[in-house]
Amino acid sequence: MNRLTKSINTIFQKKRSWVDEMGHKAKGEKIRVTINEVAKKANVSKTTVSRYLNGKYEYMSEETKELLGTVIAQLGYRPSNLARSLKAKNSGVIGCTIADIGSPFSSIVLKGISDYCKQLGYNVLFANIGNDSINEIESIQSLLDNKVDGLIINTTGKNDDYLLSLKNEGIKIVLTDRSLSKPNLLDTVATNNYEATFDLVKYLYEQGYKRVAFFTQDMTVISSRYQRHKGFKDAMRKFFNMDGDLTTYVVELDDPQNTDDSLRKFVSVSKGEPAAIFTVNGVTLLTVLHGMQRLNIEISPQLGICGFDDWGWASLIPPGITTLTQESYECGVQSAKLLIERIKEQGEFEPKYIELPAQLVKRGSTDPKAINGGG
Repeated sequence: MNRLTKSINTIFQKKRSWVDEMGHKAKGEKIRVTINEVAKKANVSKTTVSRYLNGKYEYMSEETKELLGTVIAQLGYRPSNLARSLKAKNSGVIGCTIADIGSPFSSIVLKGISDYCKQLGYNVLFANIGNDSINEIESIQSLLDNKVDGLIINTTGKNDDYLLSLKNEGIKIVLTDRSLSKPNLLDTVATNNYEATFDLVKYLYEQGYKRVAFFTQDMTVISSRYQRHKGFKDAMRKFFNMDGDLTTYVVELDDPQNTDDSLRKFVSVSKGEPAAIFTVNGVTLLTVLHGMQRLNIEISPQLGICGFDDWGWASLIPPGITTLTQESYECGVQSAKLLIERIKEQGEFEPKYIELPAQLVKRGSTDPKAINGGG
């Protein structure tokens, strides 16, 4: 029995146990858990449960929040969207656009959004943008036509003015993973891209590398790539006394020759000294690894590689790829939490910028001593 099957069975067993406990085993009877039953099982007041469901956590302890989350999940409680919408004039639906759902990072962000919204009784309408700025505007308008209560946007980076105009019209918006080119104008949840990249380049310096390359996709409109590049350049200047722009290579994912040429150039300018490659994200890392394979370039004491995004296969490629892992699920949760808080608020508020830390996962690809032939 696999893990997914076990999880599903566990959920059904918990629900079946609770049904037995409440004495509702009549065949064909569909049970709807009430807020009173949640309050009774958690041993709190109905008002406390209501405040939790509406994201009003003032004066509520972390223990109570955790308890209510557990009880709600166990009982399978979901608030009535119809009752809530009639009372609050809200639809109980949140709109979400993702720039590229093909990215494992983005799909996990969406799961975090969906899970949190479901817990509080909201449904999520989702649109995959495909990194197309025109599609982004059309999809957002379609979501608004469906009377969503607010929007979570993983932006293409090309529609800043449009997004700001929506905010000025009173539409609640939270940006997830990517910010506007001018920060602090919209609520945003993102990774500490600058600091994480800066610290990784420092680590490469401490490992004895003499030169580092930055391989990236286009950086002109994607804030996370720009922030990582800035962290790279500042660290190169401080630790290597080098201009990071000179070892920055923009690769085209659909042009293998472009990647191969960039790899040849970097290996050539390294002149046999220990050098390392930093990739801006998981897609670029995979693209560079394919290029290295085509050119018969191996990870060695003379050439290390690392990058953002700790996708599952990074640990499987010998000797293991050093990565920066992002809290993608938590990014989704925090984005949904912030938007729901805004939906409940009245009046003006200062935009929040919530920054989540990326964690360095050290593996053999940046440890010359761990690579065959190392000292």
